[in-house]
Amino acid sequence: MSKKDSFLVNRLKSVGYAFKGAILLLKTEASIKIQFFIAIIVTILGFILNISTSEWIVQCLAIGMVMSIEGINTAIEAIADFMHPEYHKKIGLIKDIAAGAVFIASIFAIIIGFIIYLPKIFNIRLPLG
Repeated sequence: MSKKDSFLVNRLKSVGYAFKGAILLLKTEASIKIQFFIAIIVTILGFILNISTSEWIVQCLAIGMVMSIEGINTAIEAIADFMHPEYHKKIGLIKDIAAGAVFIASIFAIIIGFIIYLPKIFNIRLPLG
């Protein structure tokens, strides 16, 4: 019987696995590459337009939400394809629902982007605050 790793060693291993997964997503998934590119663009835009701390927080949450849900969607698709490689109506439904979650997160991220950037780009005041 081997000695069990300490709590800290296990946490470090977990972080390593998570980092590996994030890199794998960025290297292999077209959707996440596009989302990452958009995240870089809006981050640069945030510096150029000097968005507020609150706007940075909301923007980072929106980026994290979309990219995280995309990762979960990718994992669901991989599991579904592994379990049932040929087309199956129920697997198709599961994959559509997971993709729908990414779509919903993306729509709300776009709305957040409009709320943050449209007033700055067009020098207008939105009736939100």
